[in-house]
Amino acid sequence: MLTWRGRYQRAGIAGLGDAPRAGRPRTVDHWAIVTATLSPPPKKYGVTHWSSRLLGAHLGVSASTVARAWRAYGVRPWRAESFRFSTDPELVGKVTDVVGLYLDPPANAVVLCVDEKSQIQALDRTQPILPMQPGLIERRSHDYVRHGTSTLFAALEIATGNVTAALKPRHRRQEFLAFLRQVARAHPEVELHLVMDNYAAHKTPEVRAWLQANPRIHVHFTPTHASWMNLAEVWFGIVERQAIRRGVFKSVKELNAKIRAFIDGWNDRAHRFSWTKTADEVLAKANRQKTSETGH
Repeated sequence: MLTWRGRYQRAGIAGLGDAPRAGRPRTVDHWAIVTATLSPPPKKYGVTHWSSRLLGAHLGVSASTVARAWRAYGVRPWRAESFRFSTDPELVGKVTDVVGLYLDPPANAVVLCVDEKSQIQALDRTQPILPMQPGLIERRSHDYVRHGTSTLFAALEIATGNVTAALKPRHRRQEFLAFLRQVARAHPEVELHLVMDNYAAHKTPEVRAWLQANPRIHVHFTPTHASWMNLAEVWFGIVERQAIRRGVFKSVKELNAKIRAFIDGWNDRAHRFSWTKTADEVLAKANRQKTSETGH
C-alpha cells in the first residue's frame, strides 16, 4: 500500500482521497436506515422516537450498524430543541431599530439594555457541600431548602459592559419605575436609549407618564417573543452561572449580598458585548417557512 506521500507524488491532490479498503464491501444501506429513522415509530411500539436497539430490531440489523449510520449522516433522534417565532406585526421595524442601536449607536448618547431577572431563589442545601479535591468534583445534596426570592433589575451599557443594578423584593411597576429613576441618576444630562422587552410593567400609565416627562430618555422595545435580543439577558446568564447556581444561601439577605458582590467585581472587569448579526440576518431566521400546520 502506498503511503500518503507516495500517493501524492503519484496522483497529486486526487490521490489523497479515500482509497479502496480491504474486507467485505458494506451490504447495509445507511440511507435506508436514516430514512426509517426520519419516520415516526409504529404505534405498536408506544414510543415517541427511535432508539438504536429498537430500530435495529425493527430493520433486522444490529444496534451498532444503526449507530454508525446515524453518525455518518449526523442524525440524533434522542435530541430535541424548542423554538418560538415572533408574531409581532412590527417585527421588521423593531428588529431594525434594536440592531441599529447595537451596530451603529447614536453619537453623544448612551445605549442601555434594561431587564429584570425575577424569582431568584435563595436555596440552601440540606447537607454541607463537599468541596472539590484532586480527582473529585464538588458534590452537593440534590435536595434543598427555599428561603425566599429576590428580583434583580439591571441596565447594561453596551459600550462598556458596566451594569447599573438594583435588588428588589417584588417585580411590579413601582419597583421598575424606581429603577428607571436610579438609571437616570446614574447617567445625568445625557441622552439615553433603553432597550427593553414587552413586559406589562414596562408599559403602565405611570411609566409612560414618567418617560414623557423625561424626553432625553428613549425606549426601544424588542419584538414579542424575542427578548433574547436584549443583551442584558446574556449578562443574566453569566450571573446565574458564576454567582447563583452553585451558591448556598441561608436567607434572601445573603443572596442579595452575593449578587451585589458579583456586580461590583463585574464592573471592575467589565467588557462590552459585541452584536454581530445584521437586521437582515436576524429576520432571515425569524421568518422561516412553515414546516407543519399546527392549527394554532
